[in-house]
Amino acid sequence: MQRLRDMWTREGPGIRKDAPKRTGLALFAEILAREWWEMVKLNVLFILASLFVVTLPAALAAMARVSVAFVEDRNTYLLREFTEAFLRYFWRATAWGLALTGALAICIHAIMTYAAGARDDLLLAAPLTIALAAAAFVAVFACHLIVLMVMRDLPALRLLRLAALASVLRPFPALAALTFVATLWLAHILFYPVSAFMPATVNFSLGMFALAFGVHRAAVLVLDLPEATQPHRKPHAQDAS
Repeated sequence: MQRLRDMWTREGPGIRKDAPKRTGLALFAEILAREWWEMVKLNVLFILASLFVVTLPAALAAMARVSVAFVEDRNTYLLREFTEAFLRYFWRATAWGLALTGALAICIHAIMTYAAGARDDLLLAAPLTIALAAAAFVAVFACHLIVLMVMRDLPALRLLRLAALASVLRPFPALAALTFVATLWLAHILFYPVSAFMPATVNFSLGMFALAFGVHRAAVLVLDLPEATQPHRKPHAQDAS
């Protein structure tokens, strides 16, 4: 029983203090190699937590919270942090999940409608392009929003502004992460039934880790931006004394 409990509650592995800092894909591969077993367990937790469907947004938020900890190389107590994040973000994640799902559904409906009409009328190619761009922006926006939400407790309007700003400033890392997630599921489909184990072991957690890794820098950038742009107050003489 002790060994079984430790498997879920013990601290995750860290890195040597004197190890050279890596960036980009090298850092992604290093974290993946270090945390792969934690990601397998995280994948199982996500599946169990989202079985009721209505709990899916909260399970995604909890998985995002743990994934951000992986990216930031923070000590993680997997079961405890996942459970705390699930309960903490349940209502917020559910509300944002419904709103973003609705926005994405509208974009997809517009794409299908204009794509069908564009076969006979080339003038509809312009609104089709706009609908495709809107769908891509909503997807990128959703990635930034969920990561920002679990990184910092922010009022709804400020969270919206920062997520939109991050999506405009650095959209390509998020698009690359979404492409990686799509590739994971495409591999699952192409190599089925050999790949039948992928969703049960790594697809969800690895996909969320890729998203958190891709948008983390933009999230940190916009979170620090308000403080960096505030004018520095000159100290008064009495303050100096």
